[in-house]
Amino acid sequence: MRPSVYISRSIAREAVGIIAASCDYRIWNNDQPVPAKILEEEIKKSDGVLTTLSDQVNVAFITGAPNLKIISNMAAGFDNIDIGAATAKGVMVTNTPGILTNTTADLAFALFLAASRRLVEAENFLRSGQWQAWEPLLLTGRDIYGATLGIIGLGQIGSAVARRAKGFDMNIIYCNRKRNHQTEAELGATYASLSELLSTSDIVSIHCPLTAETRGLISYGELALMKPAAVLVNTARGGIVDEGALYEALLHRRIFAAGLDVFSQEPLPLAHPLLKLPNVVLLPHIGSASIATRTKMAIMAASDLVSGLTGKIPLHLVNPEVVREYPTEKS
Repeated sequence: MRPSVYISRSIAREAVGIIAASCDYRIWNNDQPVPAKILEEEIKKSDGVLTTLSDQVNVAFITGAPNLKIISNMAAGFDNIDIGAATAKGVMVTNTPGILTNTTADLAFALFLAASRRLVEAENFLRSGQWQAWEPLLLTGRDIYGATLGIIGLGQIGSAVARRAKGFDMNIIYCNRKRNHQTEAELGATYASLSELLSTSDIVSIHCPLTAETRGLISYGELALMKPAAVLVNTARGGIVDEGALYEALLHRRIFAAGLDVFSQEPLPLAHPLLKLPNVVLLPHIGSASIATRTKMAIMAASDLVSGLTGKIPLHLVNPEVVREYPTEKS
């Protein structure tokens, strides 16, 4: 009997084809995320499920699925899945790391420029008919070239951002759980404490994962350390930044601007106070949203899903301890 699979969102046709070749599948073909109750019922009937970062797969979903063998998450992160519950039940969990590195780094740099040079404010100014003449001080922003960039989390994406920064002759400092000696040597990056990074950087860019330790990492005290001319950019996870504290800092011009692609609640509610501020660029979580990257992510997720359902070890296991016997080669 072919494995039964549920796909929680519309994905690239190439990825669906990979699944269809080995499995029977059902798919949620809708622009909106699958409702939690439907997702729970579908997981109960499935041997495997392909999820996205908007799907919250909790302990009840996992323990209530008697045949579930693998959750393949089409995202670099996996904080939307209860990894502990999956591991306890022997369910494999995979993600899609690496593929989105350069695409997300590109977007982070776009936010550096957009927030620092006030691009959204400028476009709105033009579109609303307010532009009457060239003025020496009209919509002046902050320079990127030669600025000091502070990177919180110098993993793959943080390092890719640092490489782009060298092209702008930026001074790079970073904080990380462990020192990244390779990037220090390659790019001349300097290791610093979080407080030192915040107090000396012209742009602070967040690239660490969302964990118990990093939730609320940037709040009132941390924002108070930043320069009044500084810009904060977050393309990692929304929960890392205290949005209430950021709103206050931006409202009272304690920092110059911010650029956000991620939020603690997604989609961002229309009543959210950040939407009222001119000095913040807000994007709908499009860090990996290039056609090529999203297609590659879907293919990776589909391939790992099929591997886990056909007796092979997926290449991108988040919890490898669930596999008791390793074959000589991975799939």
